[in-house]
Amino acid sequence: MDVEIKNTLIGSYNANAELRDKFEIESWKLNELNRFISYFSNIVGLKLLDIGAGSGQHSQYLKSNGFDVLSIDMSPEMIKSCLNRGLMAQVMDVYSLKLEEASFDAIWSMNALLHVPKRRLDIVFNNIKTVLKPGGFFYLGLYGGYDSEGIWEEDPYKPNRFFSFYKNEDIEVKVKEYFDVMNFEVVPMVGMNTDFQSFVLRKR
Repeated sequence: MDVEIKNTLIGSYNANAELRDKFEIESWKLNELNRFISYFSNIVGLKLLDIGAGSGQHSQYLKSNGFDVLSIDMSPEMIKSCLNRGLMAQVMDVYSLKLEEASFDAIWSMNALLHVPKRRLDIVFNNIKTVLKPGGFFYLGLYGGYDSEGIWEEDPYKPNRFFSFYKNEDIEVKVKEYFDVMNFEVVPMVGMNTDFQSFVLRKR
């Protein structure tokens, strides 16, 4: 990731960590979590990596359902929130996953990789494949539905964040280069100008 983009994201999420820590998991996101969980017949002890964990609500829910969760995020303030929830958590970004090869049974990432510049997505997918066990599941959730990349000038967060959005057919083609697609759903977002792209993927 470009240093400027990365530093802007860290600053933006550090500044909003306290606010995001108060969020409850929205019902549609709970549906996504539960659908992913349904792919596992015996969760207890399975290792899961939450990429872009934010303040840890999703990690905490996945942990409560039996996963052995490691939460990572670029923002030190977000990781403090995760630690305060009793989670295992480290400051780390997906460009340099300092983790053992093939060490996770599952990976969860909702609305985190949309901050990855499009020219860097191949690097990110390769890193994810490296730490995921063969046959392991990867949940990828992104906002999109149209083609766009750059700083969101109307972003309520300051400094304004960088986003990459893909047409539904384009992101499907891209993920198929790296993973088997177990499920792909496009969820219209009421009151928003985007879709939500929901993937359950599996390492070949």
